Amino acid sequence: MSAEEFKAQGNAAFAAKDFNKSIELFTKAIEVSSSPNHTLYSNRSGAYTSLKKFDKALEDAEKTIEINPNWAKGYNRLGAAYYGLNNYEKSLESYEKTLSIDSSNVQAKSEISKIKSILSNNDSGLGGASDLFKVFNDPNLVENLKKNPKTAELMKDPSLVEKVIRFKSNPQAFSQEFLQDPRLMTIFATLMGINLDDDLPSQQSTTQPTQSTPSQSIPTPTQSQSTPSPGSTPTEKPQETKQDSKDKDGDILVEDEVNDKSLKLKADEFKSEGNKLYKQRKFDEAIEQYNKAFETIQDVTYLNNRAAAEFEKGDYETTIETCETAIAKGREIRTDYKIIAKSLARIGTTYLKLTKYQDAIKFFEKSLTEHRTPDVLTKLRSTQKLIKELEANAYIDPEKAEEARLQGKDFFTKADWPNAVKAYTEMIKRSPEDARGYSNRAAALAKLMSFPEAIKDCDEAIKKDPNFIRAYIRKASAEIAVKEFSKALETLDLARSKDSETNNGTNSREIDTLYQKAFSQRFSNQNVNETPEETMARVSQDPEVAAILQDPIMNSILQQGKDDPRALQEHMKNPEIAKKIQTLIAAGVIRTR
Repeated sequence: MSAEEFKAQGNAAFAAKDFNKSIELFTKAIEVSSSPNHTLYSNRSGAYTSLKKFDKALEDAEKTIEINPNWAKGYNRLGAAYYGLNNYEKSLESYEKTLSIDSSNVQAKSEISKIKSILSNNDSGLGGASDLFKVFNDPNLVENLKKNPKTAELMKDPSLVEKVIRFKSNPQAFSQEFLQDPRLMTIFATLMGINLDDDLPSQQSTTQPTQSTPSQSIPTPTQSQSTPSPGSTPTEKPQETKQDSKDKDGDILVEDEVNDKSLKLKADEFKSEGNKLYKQRKFDEAIEQYNKAFETIQDVTYLNNRAAAEFEKGDYETTIETCETAIAKGREIRTDYKIIAKSLARIGTTYLKLTKYQDAIKFFEKSLTEHRTPDVLTKLRSTQKLIKELEANAYIDPEKAEEARLQGKDFFTKADWPNAVKAYTEMIKRSPEDARGYSNRAAALAKLMSFPEAIKDCDEAIKKDPNFIRAYIRKASAEIAVKEFSKALETLDLARSKDSETNNGTNSREIDTLYQKAFSQRFSNQNVNETPEETMARVSQDPEVAAILQDPIMNSILQQGKDDPRALQEHMKNPEIAKKIQTLIAAGVIRTR
């Protein structure tokens, strides 16, 4: 396979979170690449980072920059590797280099803010933030977490328990690992009395359209497409990153106010009511509740829910506007990139519904840049495939196909095989259901000694028209050329049967001539003076001969023939047995003199 094919498979494995497999595939892509490719090293660096193999991630990131020192993403990879190695100064330096190349790079801006916060905490010993970690001073902390229904399941992990115990003696370690392990957010929220539940609506009502899955095809302009319910993706949770927000009058709210339990409960009540109305397909009422939730706490998830309701309502332009608002707000308050990716994906789905396929692809790609998920990747690939199909259908023109056929015939007559192939290829594009195009191109390919490609074209011609005898004959000729005699004989048997059914045996002479050619050439290299042992060693390599010799019935018939030749003649009256005996005679297993 090519480097691009290995890379595509590596990307798919990465999206499925099979990071070891993705590393293996990116490595193969690097090995077969004709020249150093910075994106391959970058992708492998990302996979190593996901496995927390930061040393190897750093090596690949450095190689990425060595190949292309002006590629901003390479420095993001470098920054991530240094961050994993706890070298925050180098990580900060790398991300700042990203911004010097791409001043609008969102990831770099976010990581720089996070690293500066860590460095500031390291310098100040956590300062005023230390009050937040007094909760770890409880001597019964671990036992209480094990009893709490929200954290009991998490505390079954010994490594997580060990972390919590370590935080009791070193709270500063919590600030460093808080963003790396989402389970710590749940534990912290539980200790602080914050509700992080996000029971988003799902379309399970029997009155609603069936939710689309990755295996379903992308709709054409005349088809309808259902979309995932708002927040049905498990990764879309309420805002987990620290943020400032604004109240209804636009005043800035401090973090403690945003996380106030009463405000959160009030917003969740609005959202819960919106979910119920969404399931009842009362979309206007649901939108009103989601608006109230967002006004209470500016959590971008509520906007995503509202966009889903607007989509189901059929108000596609408003859906896009809401998602764009969610993205802008999410950037402002540094919302989890997974939620922003969901907003981008919903814009793509909306454009898909509007049959604006290029716009849909654009936003699916943007979503994947933020966060790769198999669902969005499938939508992207399906939309790209749909565009190709639409373009191919628009190119179909029977009249121009006939012009290309005649042009190909002219080139073929002049023995200009390459141009004949080009002309017949154009014929296939203009009329993909015409079996003649594939068969004619197979004839030209055979003249160029491209027999495997000729066989594939003949198979396609037969698929388009199972009664097209010329395709069978050309396929058998190509199979003989590559010494696949058994397959050629099978092809000719099919040709003879089809010719008898549809053409009254018009092509029987040509088929018989090819049959004899294949049969005689099949064992043409045998030595008439070879010993029986040599004969058996040679013919054992032929699958058909080996099968005949292993058949107990044929062994019995051969033994009878050895003792009484007339018995063998009697068995020859059976066409199937006669064919097998003729094969053994041709192979030299049975000698007639």
